[in-house]
Order: sequence, then C-alpha cells, then structure tokens
Amino acid sequence: MNLVRAVVAGLVVPLALPAFAADTWPDKPIRLILSVPAGATPDVTARLVTPGLSQQLGQPLVVDNRGGAGGLIGAEIVAKSAPDGYTLFISSPGALTILPHLRKVPYDTLRDFVPVSLISVGPFVLIAHPSVPAKTVKELIALAKAQPGKLNYASAGNGVANHLAMELFKQMAGVDITHVPYKGAPQAVTDVLAGHMNMMFNSIAPIVAHIKAGRVRVLGIASGKRSPQLPEVPTIAEAGVPGYESENWFGMFAPAKTPKRIIARLNEALVKVVRSPEVQSQFAALGAEAVGNSPDEFAAFVRRDVEKYAKVVKLSGAKLD
Repeated sequence: MNLVRAVVAGLVVPLALPAFAADTWPDKPIRLILSVPAGATPDVTARLVTPGLSQQLGQPLVVDNRGGAGGLIGAEIVAKSAPDGYTLFISSPGALTILPHLRKVPYDTLRDFVPVSLISVGPFVLIAHPSVPAKTVKELIALAKAQPGKLNYASAGNGVANHLAMELFKQMAGVDITHVPYKGAPQAVTDVLAGHMNMMFNSIAPIVAHIKAGRVRVLGIASGKRSPQLPEVPTIAEAGVPGYESENWFGMFAPAKTPKRIIARLNEALVKVVRSPEVQSQFAALGAEAVGNSPDEFAAFVRRDVEKYAKVVKLSGAKLD
C-alpha cells in the first residue's frame, strides 16, 4: 500500500508543478523580444509601456532587440521559447500577419503565439526628401508615371508593414517605384533624411520632429482621417488615391501553451498600463491611439489581420526583393 501511495504521489506532484509555477509568476526578470532594432517604432512603443508593466508585475522587463529578416528572427525566438511567461514579444504586423504570405516561415502565427493585448494603432505617413519635386500625392503620382522605376522608396525590410503600405499605394495609384529594403526603420529613415532614398511610409512617432523641422516633406496620412498631430496634412484618400488606407499596430504575445493564469495576469497588468491617462497621452502625442483589450479580442483582431494581408499581398502583387 505504501508503495502504491508513493507511486501516486510521484505522479501527482509533477502535474501540479505548472499550476504552482503560474501561481508564483513572475519571480525573476522577464525578457521582452522586439523584432526590430533600437529606435524603431515597436521599440518606442515597448519603452512607453515597460516601466509601468514592470511596476505592476514587480519584476524588470529586459528589452532584447532582435531585428532582421522582416521580423522573422525575433518571432522565431519567441515561438521556440519555453511557455513559462518569461519570454514575451511585442510585434507589429510584419513578422506575424504579413511575412507568412510572402515566404515560408518557421512558425505559425495562429498556432505558435498567444495574443495578450493590442497595445496601440496608428497611421503611416508618406514622406519624401525635399529634393523630390513633388509637394502633393497627386504630383508624386504624376512624377512617378513620367519616370517609371526611377524613383525609389525605403522600407524597414522585406515583408514589413511599411513595405506593404507602399506596394498597395503603387497598385492603387498605378505607379512603378523601386523598393529598397533596409534592416530596420531607423536606417531607412536616415537615408531618406540624407537624400539617398526618395521616400517611404513610416509611423509618425520617429519622424514627427524631422517633419516639423522641414528635413522631410510629408505628403499624406495613410488613415481614414487626419492626424491630430499633423492636422494640415490630408489623408492619401483625400489627396488623390480614393479608398487608400494603411495603419500600423503593436501588440504583445507570449509563446503558445503559456498558462492561462499567466496570460490573464499579464493582460490585466498591461491593459491597466495602456489605459492609464499618462500613457494614453504619450501615445496620442506620438500620433497613435492606445488600446488595451482582452486576449480573445486581440486574437480575433490578429485573425482578421492575417486575412486582410492575404488579400493585400494578392492585390498588390508584392514580392520579396
């Protein structure tokens, strides 16, 4: 009888360990993977929420920038990490809802990640170096049609959201503009500022100071309405491409099979931070809207985004360069 009890006890204890681990989480620092270089918009987004999140959870969040391959490198690290709540991921559409439509990736977005919460959404802006002889979207379209393939645009990499934003613009405007992918948005922006690249789509936050200083010219906002940060700038739909819209989003994920208790606690803490008046105002100042929603709501959002970009890739004919 004692032997039977010992065997049963040996079986029960290991089964209880995951619940115990979830109950004590977190008891050490948490690694936050970003699939972009430092200074890119997801990096800016992460650094707006990590101080409050660390305070809520009682542990530091250590940002680990793993840029490259359109976000694939960072996403793969997270997909293959232990589902213990100590590796998290802040991502934009690129790695998870765009790249899988353009190439084979070593993960499945809907199977290998657990959505925690949508953090923010915000429009892209179309910027051009002042040397480009076009001050409006209509003038840019006319210039591109007169010189097919001679103008170029930078992106943060193959398969990222601002790559697809321009490919959709090209298709809807009927123009040919040459794609030059970079390893991240900061490098791409630097070359647009220097005049080495003619134009690009980018989030407002990292470039608003350059716009206001006149170092780049902004031609249009890629959303359904004008931005409070740049109210004088028309939407691209207003400016000459009816129906055009392309927004960027950022959200937090964990590896698949992360315990539900950990996801619930993480969601509660993140939503509290994102919906705080201070963080809401910080996002608004950067031209973005802070969101904060439930894991189920964010999961539904991601599924819709996967479907949306399947259509955008097909419509635009986008390919990896």
